[in-house]
Amino acid sequence: MARGGKAFKAVAKGMAVVASAAAVIERRRRAAMAADPHELPVPALAEAPGPVPVPRADPDPDPALAAAPVPAAVPAPLPAAGIATEAVADAPAAVPAATAPATPPAPPAHAALGREYHPGRPATPAEAVPWGLRVAAESTWRLLLLGAALYVVFYVVDMLRLVAFSVLASLLITALLEPSVSWLRRRGVPRSLAAGGVFLSGLAGIGLVGWFVVWQVSTNLPDVTAQVKTGVNQLRDWMITGPLHLTQQQITDFANQITKAITTNTDQLTSASITGAQIAVEILTALLMTFFTTFFFLYDGSRIWNWALRGLPRQSRFAMAGAGPKAWTTLTAYVRGTVCVAFIDALCIGIGVDLLGVPLAMPLAVIIFLGAFVPLVGALVTGTVAVLIALVTQGPWTALMVLVVLIAVMQVESHILQPLILGRAVRVHPLGVVLGVAAGGIIGGIGGAVVAVPLIAVTNTVVAHLRRRNEAGQAVFTALEAAREAAERTAATQPTAAAD
Repeated sequence: MARGGKAFKAVAKGMAVVASAAAVIERRRRAAMAADPHELPVPALAEAPGPVPVPRADPDPDPALAAAPVPAAVPAPLPAAGIATEAVADAPAAVPAATAPATPPAPPAHAALGREYHPGRPATPAEAVPWGLRVAAESTWRLLLLGAALYVVFYVVDMLRLVAFSVLASLLITALLEPSVSWLRRRGVPRSLAAGGVFLSGLAGIGLVGWFVVWQVSTNLPDVTAQVKTGVNQLRDWMITGPLHLTQQQITDFANQITKAITTNTDQLTSASITGAQIAVEILTALLMTFFTTFFFLYDGSRIWNWALRGLPRQSRFAMAGAGPKAWTTLTAYVRGTVCVAFIDALCIGIGVDLLGVPLAMPLAVIIFLGAFVPLVGALVTGTVAVLIALVTQGPWTALMVLVVLIAVMQVESHILQPLILGRAVRVHPLGVVLGVAAGGIIGGIGGAVVAVPLIAVTNTVVAHLRRRNEAGQAVFTALEAAREAAERTAATQPTAAAD
């Protein structure tokens, strides 16, 4: 009996300790919830927990056991000592039943529109559109606006194509000749004499090249004509005796069809000749305008640039004043590199054509030099003239060898010359160069193909400069803000330190 009473007493003390620990944990949890404003309220119980059940009374109860505590169900703590008193003191008080949460107030957007607020309904229809769709829509109309602006620019340029191409050609020629003018100015030569001397020297060089080409063609024209006739006869014999197995009658019928087509299309040919005359007049006008503009760019280029800067908005002048010299450096390096690459291409192909015995090697080299100003594809296209001349004068095997020489030089240009000479100046991927040349040729013909790559290179340089300038300005602004905040913190701590 005594053993049973002691065991029951130990169980009762354990239950009292558990109840006291639970009360302490609940009190601390409620205090933490009241201190954290972001904690959501937990609904309280409708009533306080019931009393801990007391085992059935023993016939001979222990006096100390009779004083075991009863949790919060008892109105007042029992006057018992020890652990029983602490358990009663820590017991949680009865919590009133939780009330229903109040309806949140309507957002300002609903209140301003006077609409009935519903938690699942947006204030405006625009808020119901997904964020990704809104970003896509706003980006699309901005791109359409930019495309429309570019279309207007290209339309105006097409209307004023003579002026536009003259100015662009003048810029390219000026980028090639301006370093010589600067060198003469540093040696003390007056600006007018330096610009005039360099301009006349460049004009004389162009005239000498043109005279050399005409002289070579006129000198070798009789021999070339005889070789062309011989080559045509050989080609006709090859078509009859070769793998095609054509007959003389079929070749004669084909020639008669060509003659008939020329005779029946006399009106079209006449209109084409008239159009050719108009084109010749336009080319002459563009050349005169190019020479005139080039001289003034060499003579007064800095003043023209300052005048152009004054036409920009005031907040954009400083940015463009820094981007202009970088763009001009890129253009100058591009023109120099292009001239160097074109000279190497023309020299190598001209030597190969001359060694193979193809006539007009020097005029063909000059044509290839001019065509090489269109990167990657210009020399290849103009080099096909050498292949055709080799075909009609020397035969298919010589034409095949000329084609091999042409392809080899183009490989050297694309893999060695372009990266080494133009890589640092242009910094445009070869795919961008090809696509730019194609787009320029579609928009502006040969002139558009020539100016496409330098325009892309200059635009890339200007955009990179403006981006770096914005990043540097943002870094300076961030540093100034950090310094201001540090100064404010120092000023706030100094009075406290002085008071201490």
